[in-house]
Amino acid sequence: MEYKAIIIGGSAGSFQVVTKIIAALPKNYPLTVFLCLHRLKHIRSGFVEALSIKAQMPIEEPNDKDPVKHGRIYLAPANYHMYVELGNKFALSTEDPVNHSRPSIDLSFESVAYNYNKKAIGIILSGANRDGAMGLKAIKNAGGIAIVQDPKECQVPTMTSASISATKVDYILKTEEIIKFLLNLR
Repeated sequence: MEYKAIIIGGSAGSFQVVTKIIAALPKNYPLTVFLCLHRLKHIRSGFVEALSIKAQMPIEEPNDKDPVKHGRIYLAPANYHMYVELGNKFALSTEDPVNHSRPSIDLSFESVAYNYNKKAIGIILSGANRDGAMGLKAIKNAGGIAIVQDPKECQVPTMTSASISATKVDYILKTEEIIKFLLNLR
């Protein structure tokens, strides 16, 4: 199976895990990586810069209608829902928060599931609410792979536990196992 996209969602306790994951991906990693992380809506800068220090792949916050390019990491901008539209373009929205969150992990995951179907891999990390559970279910229902960080390893296991309850996940993995899984896709 040839995968095309990885989408990672997280909230409280996920920043260090995301940093480890993206630091392990080599510069020439062939898949597109989408990050939808809950963050403070009034702080617009610094997040991409902090991740870029560790990432070997190019990382950016997309603008509305930007094309999706392979071999990049895209971070949902603060206070915007991030969708991937048909035709591989981004759509950003300031619609109402979903699960008290904007960006909503569920909405981003659902758009990736719709566009990439069985060529998508969804990963839910540590977090303090249920956002992401229905999105991961959408990835699974579309034929993609559903991965959850081991709740025992999470700083806040609410998000991962909700995802495990919502769908039959393919893998429950510790951070190092997630990294190994992603590197073995190449």
